[in-house]
Amino acid sequence: MNGAEALLESLRREGVDVIFGISGGQALPIYDALAKEGAGGIRNILTRHEQGAAHMAEGYAKSTGKVGVCLATSGPGATNLVTGIADAILDSVPMVAITGQVPTTFIGTDAFQEADIMGITMPIVKHSFQVRSPDEVADIVKKAFFLARSGRPGPVLIDMPRDMSIAPVKSYRFPEEVSIRGYVPRVSPDPAGVEAAAALIAAAEKPVIYAGGGVIIAGAQAELLSLAEKINAPVTTTLMGRGAIPDRHPLALHMLGMHGTAYANWAVGESDLLIAVGARFDDRVTGDLKKFAPHAKVIHLEVDPAEVNKNRAAQAALMGDAKETLALLAQAAPKKDNSPWLEKISRWKRDQPLRYHKNGQIKPQQVVEEISRITGGDIILASDVGQHQMWAAQFFQFNHPRQWLTSGGLGTMGFGFPAAIGAKVANPDKEVWVITGDGSFQMNLQELATSAVYGIPIKIALFNNKSLGMVKQWQELFYDKRYQGIHLENVPDYVKLAEAYGLAGIKITDPAQVVPALEKARQINDRTVLLDFHVDPNEHVYPMIPGGQSVAEMRLQPDERRDG
Repeated sequence: MNGAEALLESLRREGVDVIFGISGGQALPIYDALAKEGAGGIRNILTRHEQGAAHMAEGYAKSTGKVGVCLATSGPGATNLVTGIADAILDSVPMVAITGQVPTTFIGTDAFQEADIMGITMPIVKHSFQVRSPDEVADIVKKAFFLARSGRPGPVLIDMPRDMSIAPVKSYRFPEEVSIRGYVPRVSPDPAGVEAAAALIAAAEKPVIYAGGGVIIAGAQAELLSLAEKINAPVTTTLMGRGAIPDRHPLALHMLGMHGTAYANWAVGESDLLIAVGARFDDRVTGDLKKFAPHAKVIHLEVDPAEVNKNRAAQAALMGDAKETLALLAQAAPKKDNSPWLEKISRWKRDQPLRYHKNGQIKPQQVVEEISRITGGDIILASDVGQHQMWAAQFFQFNHPRQWLTSGGLGTMGFGFPAAIGAKVANPDKEVWVITGDGSFQMNLQELATSAVYGIPIKIALFNNKSLGMVKQWQELFYDKRYQGIHLENVPDYVKLAEAYGLAGIKITDPAQVVPALEKARQINDRTVLLDFHVDPNEHVYPMIPGGQSVAEMRLQPDERRDG
């Protein structure tokens, strides 16, 4: 056994069944080990760009909760993974990125395709390892996966110099347990903190639960609902928390923040207690921090100590796993009624539902609503970044956790389609859709080849407005319509592009064609279908709280503002 073979054996013992990546000089021994394994070994998905490989690993991880794995060679192969690694650290995605490296004797000599990927990625990984002996490969893999999935999940890098890949292993032993000095993720909260939080709940008259992606990562949706129903507190979710509570539940307020529902933002703004679970009070949620939930005391349930009191001070901080912490808090909290508060929120819901104006053109919101209705919401839905991302988060009715895959913290255009491929590889029996824009899709459209070659069928709903829509919206509202750097024109012809890859393409230009096109796409399951929706190019996302402002400045529609 050499170092590369030890690497694959260790990955297999960690449950890895697929690797996304591209080969190259310094990664050749690893790919040779994959070739020796044959059909019964770890599956290798050859992507068309390393960034696509990283996002596929993210989609695999987000849809399953398991660690996603991507692989690249040294130099440009490794640096092409950087965007995906940065995306994973901000969205707490468990991922292990493996990079080939020049031989140890060449490191530091500016050898061909040498890059200090350890130094480059240091701020955007939980930890990084460089193999210096083939005998330590098993121990490194065990530690890497433990770090990637435990505590607040995130990406871990394994840098594999070529001479370490081909060197023989003297003694292979895969550790059963792992211990890392100084790293002991806290699981159970302090009992005194739980009691303090329960007392705050008892005193509150207008509580709101603010649920983030940490609820989904911890698999804590049942415990979240148990607490909400016991104390009769409405639940609003972040962009990453969509699916933490079913959208049809009477306590669901849907998304809050810059493009959240009016009633969610009003409820948070008037609340006297905010129970934040696995959320970090980021700027897209809070806007002006000084004016965010100004009357509310805060209970913060969080697994990462760095997030507590970072942006908003907490009157009670419960450190630990969200699933266990929510269960303990639900047990300790008193049963409450809160009828006047819930009735007020119900009025807001009736007065200001999500809405849009029809004008004879295809509205993006209509497409999202129809996808949700036709599929019954029982799909995995990925998105790219921009206006279409917000419309998807607003108008799709989410039923379950881990069905919504998007780039939240980094806001990475080009994330959606490869993430959908990764999710489909992990969930071959599930229907997988991606909602994207003509700007985002062109960032990684080369992965159409990956979809075609490996027979990975995805439904692509592409909103074609011939512009970078979100940037256009901001330039219109805040830059006196000085449009610059946003026009995409009518290039390429997406139907012909799909057909060039041997896939299906459908062009939709009339609202009456939307439903028939969606139904036709659902009947095609042997290859990817690209639906080119020519949507209203002037449609904008509302409600909207301008960046850095507060609920008082929320715009409900272009010429309509109201503070709840």
